[in-house]
Formats: sequence, structure tokens, C-alpha cells
Amino acid sequence: MVAMQIRDVPDGVRDTLAEQARRRGQSLQAYLLDLVETEARRSRNAAVLARLGQRSDGTRAGPGETAAELAVARRQRDAARGTTG
Repeated sequence: MVAMQIRDVPDGVRDTLAEQARRRGQSLQAYLLDLVETEARRSRNAAVLARLGQRSDGTRAGPGETAAELAVARRQRDAARGTTG
């Protein structure tokens, strides 16, 4: 693992972070490591979503398309069963 150091952190910022860590029952070190890991995970997720958004193989659905397709499929199913929804 690598060690990281952040210089010139204002006292107020440090105090706020230390208080948040205390509320979660964590050391400041553990709290900050959790923040850094969460940010890295979000960044990876955003990159994956961006790649998926660029796909042109017909697997993307626009806003509302999935709900509309489900509604049609349910109506067809109900019609085949002889029921109404």
C-alpha cells in the first residue's frame, strides 16, 4: 500500500472531518481512507456508465422506453389470459 499526505489543510476542515469520524466511531485515518476509497469506486462506476452510454448495439433504452415496453407486454399477457389490468 501507499501512504498519502495532504498539506496545508485548514484547521477548520480538519476539525470538521475529525468530528465526522468521531460520530461514525472511526479514527480520522479510517474515515479519510473510507472517503478516498468511496471516491475511487464512484469514479470507476462513472467510467463504466460512460462506456455503456456510448454503446451503439441497440441495448440502450431511452427514458420511459422500458416502462412503455413493460406496459405493452403486460397488456398482451393479460389479453392472452383473458384478464384485464
